[in-house]
Amino acid sequence: MIHYLSHHYHRNIFAFFVVSYIILYKNFSIRGFYAESHTTAHRAFFFLRNRAINFTATTDYLREIHDFLYRNRSCFEKYEPTAPENYYTLDFQQTLARCELKLALKLSSVRFYVFLKEDPSTIIGTVCLHNIIKMPYFTSEVGYKFDASYQHHGYAREALSMALSVGFYGLGLHKIFARCMPENTPSRNLLHATGFFEEGIERDSILIQGKWEDHIRYAILNPDEIHS
Repeated sequence: MIHYLSHHYHRNIFAFFVVSYIILYKNFSIRGFYAESHTTAHRAFFFLRNRAINFTATTDYLREIHDFLYRNRSCFEKYEPTAPENYYTLDFQQTLARCELKLALKLSSVRFYVFLKEDPSTIIGTVCLHNIIKMPYFTSEVGYKFDASYQHHGYAREALSMALSVGFYGLGLHKIFARCMPENTPSRNLLHATGFFEEGIERDSILIQGKWEDHIRYAILNPDEIHS
C-alpha cells in the first residue's frame, strides 16, 4: 500500500517547501537546493507518524550534486538526451540550480535531492516534478534518478511516494505522468510499485543520445479524486 501525506500537513508546510527544504523521512532525507548565497533560512518542525520533518534553506550542495551526476553518468546517460559539453562542471550545475529555483518559485518545477540520514554528505538520488500545469489540467510529469549503488533498497519508491504527496496535496494536482523507455525495467517496476498505470506507447517521442526512442507513458491519479 502506498502512503501519502495528509492534506493537513502539506497545507501547513507548503510555504516553507517552495522556498527550500530538508525533509527527514524514515531512513533517508530529501533535501531541496537553494542556489542563492544570500538566502535566509526558514525553519518549521512537524511530526508525522512519529518522524520529524525539518524544512530549511541551504546553499552547500553544488559539489554533492556534481559528484552524484558524474559518478552515475554511464547509468543515467543511456536514458537521457545528450548533455552539453560543460554539463559536468560546477559552473553549469550552479546555473542549472538557479534556473530550477526560479521555476520552483513559479511553481512550474520542483526538485528534491535524496540523502541517507547516516551519510548526509552523499546524494543518492533526485526526484523532480516538472511541467506543472494548473487550470484546467492540474497535471505534472515526474522524473527521477538514483545512484546505482543504492538501487533495490526501497529508497526510490519511498522518495517517489513523498514527491507524489507533494504533487497531490501540496500542489493540488489531479494527475501525474511519467515516461520511461521499454527496456528500462527497473524504472517500470518502480512506477508499478508506486501505483502508476500504463497509458500507452509514445512512438519516437524523445531524442535520446541522438536517436528517437519510444517511451511508455504512465500516469497516477490523485487518490482522493478517483471516482468510484
